[in-house]
Amino acid sequence: MSDPPFTIRRAVSRADASSLVELIIQLAQFEKLVPPDEAAQARLVYDGFEKNPPRYEAWLAENGDGVAVGYALLFETYSTFLCRPTLYVEDIFVLPHSRGIGIGKELMHHCIRLARERGCGRMEWTCLDWNADAQQFYERIGACRLDEWYLYRLTADRLVAECRPG
Repeated sequence: MSDPPFTIRRAVSRADASSLVELIIQLAQFEKLVPPDEAAQARLVYDGFEKNPPRYEAWLAENGDGVAVGYALLFETYSTFLCRPTLYVEDIFVLPHSRGIGIGKELMHHCIRLARERGCGRMEWTCLDWNADAQQFYERIGACRLDEWYLYRLTADRLVAECRPG
């Protein structure tokens, strides 16, 4: 059995941070969203590579030439009912030209192994409603879509507005 044509490793260096930022920009383009601007990119690098402890961890998938072609970005939350951590996967992404050889599947299984090793009671993530390929993949590995929970969000402007007196 030969080795896979890619490796997965923890992102730890400034060069890794640059690769991660570039992949996040590619994800934004794929999702038809505005990519992080320079200030946001600087926060991303600080929060993951300079802050102690870091706010998140990132794992890079690299092809045989050592070029980052995918990533997973994750952090832990906590379940008060399970009384265990939850591994939350914020992003999992593989560049379109590198799909179809198992990179996304291995990134997901890597996250599952991390959740198991850390004693997590569950692993969670979100998926865009139009990304049918991802939804089918998640269902094939046994994940279930939660219909009874709604995702709510307060944006930064509303966070400020809701903190004002009266």
